[in-house]
Amino acid sequence: MITAVHTLVYASDAEAARAFFRDVLGWPHVDAHDGWLIFRTGPSELGVHPGTPGHEISLMCDDLEQTMAELGAKGAEFAGDVQDRGFGRTVALKVPGAGEIMLYQPRHPVAFDL
Repeated sequence: MITAVHTLVYASDAEAARAFFRDVLGWPHVDAHDGWLIFRTGPSELGVHPGTPGHEISLMCDDLEQTMAELGAKGAEFAGDVQDRGFGRTVALKVPGAGEIMLYQPRHPVAFDL
């Protein structure tokens, strides 16, 4: 039986990325061994969209501006402006050493609380 979804983020600077998830996002974690941190990410859902095969990580929030302000106060940086994309409002959140992930406030029904 499947018990959880495990997501991997590949980073050129794994220590900086781990510090971001630990210190900026404040995610609880365990040290699996030798500083290899595994984070509890909370509720999740998975969508499948047509397109070139690939994977994307997005963080959902209930108030985009408030979340941006809270994360910005902890040192988070954003790339570009807030975009209205129909399914919700989004902004690119920079992850040190690991590129960007989408932060968004959805307008669609969510599945993580089913």
